[in-house]
Amino acid sequence: MEQDMSESCTAFFRDQDLSSCFVSDFTLHSIGVILFRYKRMHLFEEFLRDFLIDTGIGVLSLSTESLIKVGNVCKKLNIDFDDAYQYVCAKENDLKILSFDTHFDKTDIDRVIPCASSQVITSASSRP
Repeated sequence: MEQDMSESCTAFFRDQDLSSCFVSDFTLHSIGVILFRYKRMHLFEEFLRDFLIDTGIGVLSLSTESLIKVGNVCKKLNIDFDDAYQYVCAKENDLKILSFDTHFDKTDIDRVIPCASSQVITSASSRP
């Protein structure tokens, strides 16, 4: 199952114009923390080159004012900090969220499942 998801995700990214995609700085920092914890610093450098520099994927950050919104979103939507951070990044930049995480389905932002068929889960606010 995990191998199938990996292959599907690889196909998804291979077929997309990644220059119109973004990742949050929070996501990059989280990946860095994990890789450095396991003494895999070289993989972080490779990841940055392969995932960002070579693809043109942009990096989004939140201002201090936007960070205040994260706490409000946590409370309002009953989601954790990292999901709320991603939500605020997407909301402020009028983006969909690319994720397997179903927590985003109860928000007003569409979620795209990263697979070859690019299934879009419609946001809760636009459902009948």
